[in-house]
This record gives sequence, C-alpha cells and structure tokens, in this order.
Amino acid sequence: MNAPAKNIRIDGDRLWDSLMEMARIGPGVAGGNNRQTLTDADNEGRKLFQAWCEQAGMSMAVDTMGNMFMTRAGTDPDADPVYVGSHLDTQPTGGKYDGVLGVLGGLELIRTLNDLDIKTKRPIVVTNWTNEEGTRFAPAMLASGVFAGMHDQDWAYGRVDAEGKAFGDELKRIGWVGDEPVGSRKDRIHAMFELHIEQGPILEAEGKDIGVVTHGQGLWWLQVTVTGKDSHTGSTPMPMRRNAGLGMARLTELVHEIAMRHQPRAVGAIGHCDVYPNSRNVIPGKVVFTIDFRSPDQTILDGMKAEFEDRAPKIAEDLGLSLEIEPVGHFDPVTFDEGCVTAVRSAAERLGYSHMDIVSGAGHDACWINRIAPTSMIMCPCVDGLSHNEAEEISKEWATAGADVLLHAVLESAEIVE
Repeated sequence: MNAPAKNIRIDGDRLWDSLMEMARIGPGVAGGNNRQTLTDADNEGRKLFQAWCEQAGMSMAVDTMGNMFMTRAGTDPDADPVYVGSHLDTQPTGGKYDGVLGVLGGLELIRTLNDLDIKTKRPIVVTNWTNEEGTRFAPAMLASGVFAGMHDQDWAYGRVDAEGKAFGDELKRIGWVGDEPVGSRKDRIHAMFELHIEQGPILEAEGKDIGVVTHGQGLWWLQVTVTGKDSHTGSTPMPMRRNAGLGMARLTELVHEIAMRHQPRAVGAIGHCDVYPNSRNVIPGKVVFTIDFRSPDQTILDGMKAEFEDRAPKIAEDLGLSLEIEPVGHFDPVTFDEGCVTAVRSAAERLGYSHMDIVSGAGHDACWINRIAPTSMIMCPCVDGLSHNEAEEISKEWATAGADVLLHAVLESAEIVE
C-alpha cells in the first residue's frame, strides 16, 4: 500500500468549529457537557451528526443497539470497509472532547477527502457507538460489546438506570432502534481506528503530540452492597452501631491498599456511591458503591479482584455488617493489532508529529472491536490529564494533529485510488 502524501491534512478550524457546535447540545453547568446516553440531548446530538454526515454524501445505517454507521462508498463495493469513530454520549459532568473528538474527527476526515476529491478503494465508515460511558446504563462500552458478541442483546436491553428505566425502552423512546441486526457486519471490518483524548497526563508531561496506543488496560467493576442498620446518630451508642458508612470507609482503604501494592501496573478506586437513607442525623443502614480495578496485566487484574473478594467479608463481619459483591463490568487487557499500530506510528512520523507509545488507562469501544477485527487507537494530549470533568480541555492544535494522523492511517488502510 502506498502512503498518502504528507501535505494531505484536515481542516483544523472546521473540526474545532464542529466540536464547539456539538458542545452546545446538552450543556453542563460548568462549561462542559451532560449528554448522557439515550436522553433527549443524546437524540439531538445524533441528529446533528446525521445531518452533517448526509451533507458530506454519506449513507446511514443503524443497528438494533442504536449504533450509527455512516458510510462513504469506496470504488470497490466488495471490499471490506475501514471503520473509524468513538461515541457522542458523555458523563453527567463530562467534557466536550471525550469520545466526541473521535466521531467528529472521522467526519472531518470524510470532509477532507471530499474537498481534495480523493477516492479510496475501501469504503470508510464513521461510527457512533451507543452508551460507551456506562454511567447511566452499566457496563461501559455496552453497545460495542453486544456488537462484538461479548454481551447478549436481551441482557443489554434489560439494563436499568438509577430511576429503573430500561436501556431497551429508552432506546425506543428516543427513536434510535435501527433495523440492522447488531453485529451483522462484524465479519466485514478491514480495520478500525479510534481517535481519543488521552484522559491522562503522560503526553502533555512528555511534550508529545501523539500517543500511539499499543495496549489497553483491563478492568473489573465490582458493585458492593454493605448493609447494617440505620439509626439515630445522636442516641445510638458507638459500640452498638452497625454503620454501613464505616464499612464502606474501611473497604475503600482496602481497595487503595491492594492497588498500591501492585504499582506501577495497577489502579483502583471507589467511584459511584449511594448512601441510604442519606440523612445528616441517621447512621447509614446501607451503602451501595462501585470499585474500579484496572491493570494491563491479566494476572494482576484478576489477583486484585480475588484479594478484595477474599478480605472484604471479614472487614464487614467485624463491624456486624452484611456484604454482597457483584461483578458489573469486565474486560481483559488488550493488545492492539501490530499492523494498525504501525500505520498510526508511521503516519505520525510522516507528518512530523512527536509521538510515543502509550497504554490506554481507560476503556474504549476499540477494546471490544479489537477482538473481532484489526484495531488501534490514536491519542492526543489533554490539559493536566483531566477528563470526566467539565473542565476537560484540549487545544485546537492537539485535535488537528490527532485527526491528521487518523486521516493518514485510514488512507493507508483504505487505499487511495489514483
């Protein structure tokens, strides 16, 4: 395959304008976004993306999980397509770039090819994967997981949010249940590339424009329910309390201890937490919280989960509490395709962007797609490594560099037709 000429570049101003326009949908309270999956704001964002893609001459297909596939035809209708994309949904207090950069970077790639009248042998498909964040409906990367055969669709449809609303019902409510059977196209993916912000501080600290993602951390999400007895904070003697909040505190320390023992190849923290009855003068009778263990090493990852499950019951027992532990999310560590990784690295070098190999600390849709097709990721820096926060920020130059590398990696894979 011939590499594209190094003077082929995306329009950085146009990409940035698209990011800012999408950010107007589902605004947060502090400058970011709250465009959670399957909400009215998600619907509005999908429609804007659809309109932009159709203006760029692309055709749309939607599967039964609401995944959007926007296709630019290739010259060979029988050739397997090259996929790009990420997600448009956000955290409740999310930023303007997490996921969105990968989707709109893919759109900008197509616009650039149209501007330059460049044709490719293979079709190019820009994808918006449903419910990558997993904040409303656990687990994360839900729809790409069903697409890749890791989850059952009926199980996914039955996932409920904090208000008891089911994924399948909400997908139908906003009108994005497609007619394409989920996963029907998974055997016809030539390659997939996902552009994403790093969501960590390494690239900025090292002064690098591009992260060439070689691996992704695996994770275990555990939902823990600690049950004691709610009672009056003022009149219940200390020795007679069954304080679920105290149980969570000691289990939080256990999570930290386990993760610290496996440095630098592991992380662990308590994320979501619900305290009942959540009153200032009532000792908590129940706490439900999630643990997030991650590592690029399978043995360490599984070992952290096993150690918590072994030691946590004794902590609860000593405090007179009952304990339930339920795995609610999991994927193994990922090694991305060597050929796709090389295409990303070569593109960065050809374009003159500084780069380094990096391991993704976060989960991404590419982690599931890598199980069924050659896949890789491209990362750009974000300020102070901050993400899943409304203060998340990147520069126009970083976004442009990432999209340039995406363009070149895709063109090498999709094959320019002279």
